[in-house]
Amino acid sequence: MEKYNLKMGALGESIAQKFLENKRYKIIEKNYRNKYGEIDLVCQKDDILVFVEVKTRKGEEFGTPEDAFKKEKIKRLIKNAQGYFKKSKVMLKSRIDAICIVLDKDEKLKRISHYENITAT
Repeated sequence: MEKYNLKMGALGESIAQKFLENKRYKIIEKNYRNKYGEIDLVCQKDDILVFVEVKTRKGEEFGTPEDAFKKEKIKRLIKNAQGYFKKSKVMLKSRIDAICIVLDKDEKLKRISHYENITAT
């Protein structure tokens, strides 16, 4: 199951990367890791550093990718982003986005949703 999840995650991240590049985002890093976890994509859009978490699901019978964004997950994403700034010394505004991908049974794109600034209240 873990191997399958890694495959689905990599496929989703690849789809998300192309999606963002088509929206003129510059990909700076992929799969950035620190002690708080992993940031799937670190991008720049204009003068904003964007940390992107990608969630991919095959179908939605057992829940949507959006269901994965619980309060604890968002707290970890914020800590990851703070850790990135400490290491990189980048001085840009930032935000955390979510990209939710649903694939059909043949692993073809069925739906992609981009949620900007998921930490805003």
